[in-house]
Amino acid sequence: MAKHKRIKRKGSGDGTTLIASNKRARRDYDILDTYEAGLMLTGSEVKSLREGNAQIGEGYGRIEHGEAWLDGTHIPPYTNAIGFGAHDPDRRRKLLLHRAEIEKLDVRTAQGGLTIVPLRLYWKEGRAKIELALARGRSKGDKRQRMAERDADMEIDEATRRFSRQM
Repeated sequence: MAKHKRIKRKGSGDGTTLIASNKRARRDYDILDTYEAGLMLTGSEVKSLREGNAQIGEGYGRIEHGEAWLDGTHIPPYTNAIGFGAHDPDRRRKLLLHRAEIEKLDVRTAQGGLTIVPLRLYWKEGRAKIELALARGRSKGDKRQRMAERDADMEIDEATRRFSRQM
C-alpha cells in the first residue's frame, strides 16, 4: 500500500489557501485578539469560494442568542448555479466557534467599544475558515500617528542599510 503525501497549497505555508483578506481592518482597528471560525455554507457558496470569489471588507461579526453570526460579507452566486441551486450572496452566515469563545466574545463586545472584524477567509484542510479579530476602532489621529511611525521606521531601516553598504 502506497503512502500518500499531504499536498501543501499556496498560502502561508501551513496548508492554507487564501480566498479573501481584509487589508483595511489592520489599518482601521487595533487588533486585540484573533479567533479561527468555521462557516456554515450552502453548496453553491462552497463552489463560488472554490472559484476564489468573496468580499469580506464590509463584514462584521455579531453574537445573538448565544450564536455567532457573520454579516456584511458578499459571496457571489456560483456561475453554474441557476435558479434552484443559487444562494443569496449577502445572507447572514453562522460562525462555528466553541461555546467558551462565543461567551468570551459576547462579554467583551457587550462592554462597548469593541467589535468583531473578519481579517481573512481561507481554505484549511478542505474546509472554509475565517479569521476573526476582536478589535477597537482607531480615530483619524491614531491612523495618522501610526502611518508616521511606520514611515519613520522605514526611513531608519533604509538609512541603516545604506550605512551598512558603505562599510
